[in-house]
Amino acid sequence: GGRINFDAQLDNFENTRQDIISTIGVSATLELLQSSLFSVTMGSNDFINNYFTPIVSTEEQKLVPPQVFVASMIARFKLQLTRLYTLGARKIIVVNVGPIGCIPYERDLNPTAGTSCASRPNQLAQLFNTELRSLIKELTTSLKGSIFVYADVYRIVDDMIQNYRAYGFDSGSFACCYIAGSFGGLIPCGPSSKVCLDRSKYVFWDPFHPSDAANVIIAKRLLDGDSNDVFPINIRQLAN
Repeated sequence: GGRINFDAQLDNFENTRQDIISTIGVSATLELLQSSLFSVTMGSNDFINNYFTPIVSTEEQKLVPPQVFVASMIARFKLQLTRLYTLGARKIIVVNVGPIGCIPYERDLNPTAGTSCASRPNQLAQLFNTELRSLIKELTTSLKGSIFVYADVYRIVDDMIQNYRAYGFDSGSFACCYIAGSFGGLIPCGPSSKVCLDRSKYVFWDPFHPSDAANVIIAKRLLDGDSNDVFPINIRQLAN
């Protein structure tokens, strides 16, 4: 679709950086960037709309084992995050891939899982996240003056799904905005969709995305959470 890949986003940032330099000068710009927070949330679409695309990617999955696909993503991500550092970023939060096998879309694509999450997408996400955590440690060590923070959204969202009632939700699996599917995940949310009465009671807003209520919980845990949620420091500590 119309998704902008990370390389193109970095190109946009580099152009914006140049505009800032033209306005306030090089030294002031570098000082501004070094004190700024950068959040990078990348990876889910590479699985959902690439490696796991129904029918289209069937041959790719046969030719490219999951380990090879993940290794390729991590190698590319390393170059991209290094480029972000080279452009002046120093405080960088990197969000891992959530439990994509639990989103309504993947649940409906994998009906044999029953009421459980689809295992294969989650296994691939966990494989990627393990490599990503190692990469974050490596970059913090090798890139002088940088602080890379690993945000474990997988753990937080999985906890919400498994214990949704404890968080005040009525559903941890069904989409609030839906048209078709056992979990409302077969067709994207649009003008003809039905919408639940109270979206704050659902972990998922649509076939793909957490609800606003779920995002607030994620944000609070990343802001002030312990090292189980966000490593090695939380976002408030990073900002200070």
